[in-house]
Amino acid sequence: MLTHGSTWPLTSSYFKEKQENTWLCGQPKPRRMLGRPKPGESEDDLLRFQQQFLAAGTSPAAKIVNKRKVQSQNADGGPVNAGPRDTVTLEALPDLPPSLLPAPPKRSKAGHVKFQGDDSEEQMDLQDRHITAVLSKIIERDTRASPVSLPVSTGLAFPKVFHRSEVQSEVKPISGKKSIFAQKLAAKKASEATRVVPSVSGVSTLTGIPQEQRSAPTRVIEMSEKEQSSDSGSGERLGRELSPQELQRIHEENVTRLRAMSKEEIEEERSNLLARLDPSLVAFLKSRKSGVTCSEDTKGKMESCETEKTHEEDQIQNLARESKTNPAKEEPMDQKPTEADIPLKPEKGWVHMDVPEYEKLEWMKDLPKPRRRKTKEEMQARFSFHGDLIPPDVDLPTHLGLHHHGEQPEQAGYSLQELFHLVRSQVIQQRALALQTLARIIQKAKAGDFSSSLKYSILRMLLDAGLLFLLRFSLDDSVENVIAACVQTLKALLVSLSDEEYLDRTFCWYLGASVFPLRPNEAEEDDEEDDEELKVKENEKSKSKEDKKADPDVARADAVKGLLKMKVLQRLRYILEVVRPVASVTLDILEILTRIARHSSEACNQILGCPRLLETIVSEFLPSTWNIQTPRSGELITNIHGVPVAAAMKLTRVLASAGRNMSAILLNKHNMKERIGRFVAEDPCDLPLERQEAFALSIEALRLWAVAANYGQACDLYKDLYPALMKMLQTLPKLTSQPMEDDELYGFYMQRAEVLVCLLINVTSSAGCTAELQAQFTHSKDQVEHIPPPPLDWSHVAGIKPFLEACVKRCLKEVSCPATWNKVRQLTATYIIYLATYYSKLIQQPSCRSVECLEELEQFCSGTFFPFLSLPVLESMFEDLRSHSALCNPQSCNPGPETIHSLVSLGFTGRETPLSLLGSKSPFAFLTAVLYMLNTISSVHKGLTEKCSSVLYSKGLRDYLVHSCRESPPIHHRSAWLLRHEFHFQHFVLQLASKAITISPHITRQAPLYHYVAVTLLSRLLPGSEHLAHELLSRLAFNQDMIPEGKSGGPEAEDLSYILQLQTDGGTAEQVHSNPTRGTLLGAAFKQLPTIRTHYLTHFAHVQPAVLRSKASYTGQNHLVQSVLLPDMTGSLLPADWAFLPLINLYDQVNREEMKGKMVESLAANLVEMVTSCLQWALLLETWRSELLQGLPLAAKLARLTCVFLTGNNLFLEPGIHNNLTALLLIYCQSKKMDSLDLSAPLPGLTSFQDLYIRLLEQFESVSFGDQLFGCFLLLPLQRRFSTQLRQAVFGEHVSVLRTLGVQLKQLPVPLENYIHPAETCLDLLRQYFKTLVTGTLRLSWCPVLYAVAVAHVNSFMFSQEAVDEVFDAAKKSMLRKSYLLTDEALRRHLLHFKLPNVESPCGFDLYEELPPIRRRWMQKVLGDLLPPEVGLEAK
Repeated sequence: MLTHGSTWPLTSSYFKEKQENTWLCGQPKPRRMLGRPKPGESEDDLLRFQQQFLAAGTSPAAKIVNKRKVQSQNADGGPVNAGPRDTVTLEALPDLPPSLLPAPPKRSKAGHVKFQGDDSEEQMDLQDRHITAVLSKIIERDTRASPVSLPVSTGLAFPKVFHRSEVQSEVKPISGKKSIFAQKLAAKKASEATRVVPSVSGVSTLTGIPQEQRSAPTRVIEMSEKEQSSDSGSGERLGRELSPQELQRIHEENVTRLRAMSKEEIEEERSNLLARLDPSLVAFLKSRKSGVTCSEDTKGKMESCETEKTHEEDQIQNLARESKTNPAKEEPMDQKPTEADIPLKPEKGWVHMDVPEYEKLEWMKDLPKPRRRKTKEEMQARFSFHGDLIPPDVDLPTHLGLHHHGEQPEQAGYSLQELFHLVRSQVIQQRALALQTLARIIQKAKAGDFSSSLKYSILRMLLDAGLLFLLRFSLDDSVENVIAACVQTLKALLVSLSDEEYLDRTFCWYLGASVFPLRPNEAEEDDEEDDEELKVKENEKSKSKEDKKADPDVARADAVKGLLKMKVLQRLRYILEVVRPVASVTLDILEILTRIARHSSEACNQILGCPRLLETIVSEFLPSTWNIQTPRSGELITNIHGVPVAAAMKLTRVLASAGRNMSAILLNKHNMKERIGRFVAEDPCDLPLERQEAFALSIEALRLWAVAANYGQACDLYKDLYPALMKMLQTLPKLTSQPMEDDELYGFYMQRAEVLVCLLINVTSSAGCTAELQAQFTHSKDQVEHIPPPPLDWSHVAGIKPFLEACVKRCLKEVSCPATWNKVRQLTATYIIYLATYYSKLIQQPSCRSVECLEELEQFCSGTFFPFLSLPVLESMFEDLRSHSALCNPQSCNPGPETIHSLVSLGFTGRETPLSLLGSKSPFAFLTAVLYMLNTISSVHKGLTEKCSSVLYSKGLRDYLVHSCRESPPIHHRSAWLLRHEFHFQHFVLQLASKAITISPHITRQAPLYHYVAVTLLSRLLPGSEHLAHELLSRLAFNQDMIPEGKSGGPEAEDLSYILQLQTDGGTAEQVHSNPTRGTLLGAAFKQLPTIRTHYLTHFAHVQPAVLRSKASYTGQNHLVQSVLLPDMTGSLLPADWAFLPLINLYDQVNREEMKGKMVESLAANLVEMVTSCLQWALLLETWRSELLQGLPLAAKLARLTCVFLTGNNLFLEPGIHNNLTALLLIYCQSKKMDSLDLSAPLPGLTSFQDLYIRLLEQFESVSFGDQLFGCFLLLPLQRRFSTQLRQAVFGEHVSVLRTLGVQLKQLPVPLENYIHPAETCLDLLRQYFKTLVTGTLRLSWCPVLYAVAVAHVNSFMFSQEAVDEVFDAAKKSMLRKSYLLTDEALRRHLLHFKLPNVESPCGFDLYEELPPIRRRWMQKVLGDLLPPEVGLEAK
């Protein structure tokens, strides 16, 4: 509390305020004022001021009084001081000034111990720092430019006291928590500020700004100085309007004063006026039009203001007309609500509602209609509760509940950010509603509904925003409705019903049960090592790295793995076991678990290892006995616990597909055999379940059994359920002869029949291996454990074949009826696959009688199968191949609209066109089965091969094969899954062609086409098809019968064409080497094809384990099948440059040995033969199958060939390797191919071509021996159109190669002009050219090619007369002088008399006999006195 008369000597600001108040009131100034502290003065200065004040004996302005003592004395009744005193209390301030320094850190008690010898004054000075901190930082604000608003004189002695009723009627509510008194004062200040000089039209006469848009200080400043000085005390002119005569008088006075002032005075006054004005106001005035700025510069020019006033009035009138024509613009968004806008009217009886506060009732105001924005800018997407995208200009009624959000209240719908906010709400209904809306948005986004409306992917935005963590957080909610909504959203995110539908539809195709894991591809950080110990260590390191990763990092790379890391399985188990939600939520959880199981075998292991998860699913949703639930009519079953569910059976089937061990755990530990028998033995119509659910349960049980039989497991069930299986088989003929009226029931029976036959296929394959396993088990004498044979032999399955053969005959008769044939075609294909499997296993049985088997097969083929092959319907199917092919129609393999890397799916939306590989009329499944059967027949009965090959005569098939090799779709999970089925079809076609090529002339003529398709397919095969790749390498790719060019004069024809090409191009036969010729090399390569095949198979021997695993699946060796799940989809098995792969691997192997310090002087003979075979195969492909390697860049091919020079010291000198390298170089140096050479483009497997070239230069310096071929490879990248850095590497750091780079001009494989034109523009390189020539480092006898190149570029540079900068001009003049003064006459003549390049010339170029006049004049200008005027340059 401060009182007048107290002592506070340091508050010097009080004197300033006292002095200013005195001046304003017109009183005289004080006689003497003490010094005031200034910025930057220290504490000593402040103490000096204090001593001066005390010495003067002046009464202090304030005194600090102890508040407690004053209160205690007042309570006793005694006065504190003698006279009455005015007391001012500052309630908002504390008693003591706050400390401006941060609080010191806490210390131990020992630091606060005080001793008697301590100086108490010093301690106080050290601790009491707040006053010094305040006073040392006092900086006065410059108030010269601040406007002064004078108070309004009311004529009353005291201010008018206002009553509360008056306040309520006059004061409008002001936002914020203010008292009524404060509101009254604010309103009073606002009314005083608006009482200024208004114009007639409400527009300022000086600036043209409307009065309601200008602040009070601005208006006060705009008054004339004279007017302000005359009215400063009285305020007579404030608040009243000026008359026109008075305005004219002010204007004339201003004009007179301006005329009397000089330009310097006007500028000075103008600068003073601008200094006093607000800078933002000055900037605003300067941004006005020219008429406005005119009044801004000289306020006395009223003529322009009159014009502007008229202009402003016209604008106001125009705006008024627009508001009448467009009422929507009259009410802005931020307009305050009035009583008419509020639908609720207050009544008298309402407590505390006498005066409604309209600002608080603004939310009840009607929203303005959304305006249509004519803009191309991005707008925030808003969605309805059904997940639909709401256009921004649609006006929806408010009762839909889509306007209850904070931002843009006039726009209906919720943005993703607002939905995320609602998910974290404390209101249960809001959380559930937001999650349900997100689920619907995700479903529609995955269906492609927003692909044309939104710019970015919704799924990607949601996952980047943390949707997974939001769902995992919501999954832990205790409210069941929120849990249900969260599960629904999680299902919408993970599960694709269309994907599951197509996967189930292709389950009965040829090897259709095998699918790729739906796991994102992880980039390999390190190269693969052959050592198994290193692989194990790398796997352990990768697992430890994965464990150390944070959840967001894992979820960002793989959404499913992120959920597993967040322990979503444990939470789902708790929901199923404890919460026991309604049926829809339970089904959603089972589908989510199925999708997680499709992720990988590791995910399946986690599901199996989750405590009580699988036990709960099997006991609750796959019981053997259950109570029959009979809901009332119109009601649904709300709880399915204790009732069999098909989704649970499907989950177990997907888990069993991950590996034979998991399948065994399910069958034995979880007693799935009993469940299979329970739902297979009984007809679905007899199960006490809904019909659709009963059929789905029975079908899934058969699929689970089929997967187990694929491992050779659950074969004992076949004998136990044999009567039930026979009963089901007896119903199969009726499906063909007597179609049912109920299409849905007929579809269920057809699916069940297909799965049943698929089961029999796997059981037959397992039974076919029993004899082999039994023999191994019986004759084994060592202690090695052998696989026990299944409890099933061939006699148990042999009796089913006649029955299914009769079914095939019955189905093939329905070909003439298209309606029936379309329904039974897939079932027929499954029958044919069964017969092919049966005959392929029958021939391997010891009890098989070969003659009877062949007669039985001939009877079936002649009576049923071969007549079908001649029907027109088969030809029509071949013609449909191209329209349904994924290779011929790459757009059908495009991923879905919302396919992202971290969440893999097949991307099906259910809207696929019928013309696709999975379409209802697609012929691929049926034709694959037919070709599988034909290959089996030709393998079992060689005499029927020619008849079987008749299908290869089809024109539609040939057309399909031609177009399938032209382009290939990009490889991702969807395309890989589709292409795998198409590759099976192509493989069977090629396999049948390889068997018939020697006996059918028609097939022989088409051999190049089949060979082309085989090599193309080899580079396209995917993981899991290693067996097919091995078959193609061993039987087709290197088959001499598939390359007829080698037998029919192909090598000779190649020599002839090469000679004709040289004559056409004007070349010579001396280029590089002419012996042996290309035809001779091709003939040798053709004869060595068996050896080449052996070397390639040996090179790929490291993938033998994968080949064996794949072979077990393709050949039906079920006891060796480890998993139905395919390997991870990482791309094609072989790279596009697989033909050069032995060269690359050999170079890497030698490089690793050299890195260990071992010197590789020479290679083993087998490695030399492998390199030779690789080059021969590349030469053969480049000559007779050049289209196969067109997709590989020419720079990549040259880089692969350079590995030969970088491997060892003398590998490239081997005769066979040297000759084939020469032939390949000539092919690559052809003009058409050389034009496509691009060394700057990124190359696969190569970081930088420049690094490779430098390594090649170093190798040439070390071990080249001046080899011409090696030199040609070095010269190719030095052409003028390639990077200058490559030429600088030769003429800079590796200039020593010029001594041995002796390639002759006639041996150069490319024209010399490629090195000379256009002229060199790099000055550093030109100086290096000149330096090597002058110093003798580059000589014609050592390096003819680069000598001619250097001379040509230096000559062109010296005699160039184009306008260049001073550096270039000085450099070329200097070179010309030095060239003229050279003592080497030959070099001087070459540099000065160069004419044109000519490889026939001994020096590689022609020379001028006499210099052209233009060159002579230029030399005369540059050389000056160095040229004798009498003696010509030629004479010298």
